[in-house]
Amino acid sequence: MEQLPAVRARAVTKSFGDVVALDDIDLEVTQGQIHGLVGPNGAGKTTLLGLLLGLSGVDSGRLEVLGTLVGRALEAPDGVAGFVDGPALYPSLTPRQNLAALAALRGHDARTAGIDDVLAEVGLTGVADDRTRGFSLGMRQRLGLAAALLFKPRLLVLDEPTNGLDPAGKKHVHGVLNRLTADGTAVVLSSHNMDDLETLCSDVTILVTGRVVFTGPLSKLATDNRELDYRLLTSDPQAARRVADEARGVRVVDGGGIRQNAELLVVRALVPALDDLVVRLVEEGVALRELTPVVSPLEAAFLALTEQQEAGR
Repeated sequence: MEQLPAVRARAVTKSFGDVVALDDIDLEVTQGQIHGLVGPNGAGKTTLLGLLLGLSGVDSGRLEVLGTLVGRALEAPDGVAGFVDGPALYPSLTPRQNLAALAALRGHDARTAGIDDVLAEVGLTGVADDRTRGFSLGMRQRLGLAAALLFKPRLLVLDEPTNGLDPAGKKHVHGVLNRLTADGTAVVLSSHNMDDLETLCSDVTILVTGRVVFTGPLSKLATDNRELDYRLLTSDPQAARRVADEARGVRVVDGGGIRQNAELLVVRALVPALDDLVVRLVEEGVALRELTPVVSPLEAAFLALTEQQEAGR
């Protein structure tokens, strides 16, 4: 039996007075998927997350969340959890007390709510009895994630969940999200951190001024017909430059910096031309030590789509 999408939006519109925050948007999020939400400030991301969490209702269109039709009522279906604009916490309470209070508000017994389990899952066991007033931004984000996990959501809605986290904390949160999706939970993740989105997401939606300008697999966006700049580090910089100059569809746009006794070139090419360049370098006996985009494919596509949309206004 085919599973229903965790989220299905069709022609959804939402306005606040004269301001149209979401304009006729379509969106579909599959169960067991991390779906990224990207857009400049004011694009409508927070409004969309608020709709999914039941913080506001749609003005027009159709929004289904976990198979339930969501209308104007300010209530999320069972199985939805998350936070927008950072988690709301009681600063005078400890993480354990915060979660106990939240469990009580939802009619759960704090003794059986699994509080210690979710604190351990997000790496806060060691500070479970410290007051949250002195917590860093990253620790508050982790506690917000623990609060969302407390009720075993089937749809998790997160706004900048790795904001303020150090690399170890970010890796920890990534692991939590990947384990959730492996168990079938859908995650909608809004972030300005392109590295996070490229690491975690299978699909992404780009919003600009309340409209969807792209939605679909990240791989389709990243391999779109668009030239990118790549850092090229080899064992023989002179030979690499010669091969790049001779390769069709490849331009050397910059060469600078000495790293590992080799010149770091910057070349511009489409993916097929770049693939051909790698083959040619190998045939010439030039060792390839690094080949990375100067700007990530997602960021490059985001900038291009945003500029196109704003130019057409």
